Amino acid sequence: MSIEQDKLKNIIEAALLAVAKPMSVEQILKLFSDEDRPSANAIKEMLRMLQNDCDNRGIELKQVASGYRYQARSEYSEWLSRLWEEKPAKYSRAALETLALIAYRQPVTRAEIEDVRGVGVSSSIIKTMMEREWVRVVGHRDVPGRPALYATTKQFLDYFNMKSLQELPTLAEIKDLDELHPELDLPEPDQDPTQGQFDPDTLKEDNNYPLQLAGAEEADDSTDTNSETEAGKKFRNRKYQ
Repeated sequence: MSIEQDKLKNIIEAALLAVAKPMSVEQILKLFSDEDRPSANAIKEMLRMLQNDCDNRGIELKQVASGYRYQARSEYSEWLSRLWEEKPAKYSRAALETLALIAYRQPVTRAEIEDVRGVGVSSSIIKTMMEREWVRVVGHRDVPGRPALYATTKQFLDYFNMKSLQELPTLAEIKDLDELHPELDLPEPDQDPTQGQFDPDTLKEDNNYPLQLAGAEEADDSTDTNSETEAGKKFRNRKYQ
């Protein structure tokens, strides 16, 4: 027994609104019994229709790494931020540089991060990233001591509103690019940032890298952001200590 289209659409919408995290197509399919389970293509079509329904509204149905979720549109953050008295978490430049190096050069060891930065990496920085589930251990380097190899996670992509590496902002969108490029040894803008590095498919999940390392308070308001991606804007609007 198949479910009519309008009912199927409403079921998916209700499920997405009821959960507090993204839902994948596979998870949505589990809502249905064997007798009335629609095809994956039917689910995807309903999701496209729900996305279209959000046109010209304050919310959107966004696909991120872990699946689909309803969320407020970023252009209304100025007003929505007043709903919460608590200020967003701030991160030090050292923490963001560490996170960027893990993401760009993953999988990478702590010693390799320290070698690039030229200073030691605080254990609390790695701990914070792992507690936030932005970074995880994916293996160990086959050298004496077998140091842990770190890589980014789907949760990292979800947090910065992305579903894959292709949605990340270009290097041209990074603040202080001239300063950061020699320090972090980043790829050129026309170079695939994942080329010759960690292959996310080996872990069956997407990985990514942060691009904005400069503190928001230090950002140049005159910077042209017309070509920024949504991810780039989110990085730029973060406030760091």
